[in-house]
Amino acid sequence: MQQSLGSLVDENPVLTDADRAALNAQACRGLLRVLVAQGAMGLAAAAIAGIIAGTAAGWSALAGAGAYFVPNALFALRLLVGVLKSGQANPVAFFLGEMVKLLITALLLWLLAHVAQGWLVWPAVLLGLVFTLKGYLLLLMFRKLS
Repeated sequence: MQQSLGSLVDENPVLTDADRAALNAQACRGLLRVLVAQGAMGLAAAAIAGIIAGTAAGWSALAGAGAYFVPNALFALRLLVGVLKSGQANPVAFFLGEMVKLLITALLLWLLAHVAQGWLVWPAVLLGLVFTLKGYLLLLMFRKLS
């Protein structure tokens, strides 16, 4: 049975200020959990690379993790401030922030390639980057994402 658009609009609940505050608090906790998981995965990648391939690989993996983690943490901080200050999320700010975050990550990787080319181990850099990107999988393993 299909519902008309009008009946769907009528069934949408109206959120109270307390409901909005609870949702904002839950979103902030979730964002912080993801950051902690990404940091843990980046450190795990550095430890794995260091144990398997040596000190240079461990530092390379940490640099690769940091190239994504630092811009992502700054972006998350910006989102947290925006939600706590105004109480509303701005989709345009989100997409612009995401674009800036990815550009800064690419810039950091480019800078890393030029500054540390003498000791950089690229497979380890990629390991750190991928582990950090997929940090949310750690939360899924422990069912803490929702």
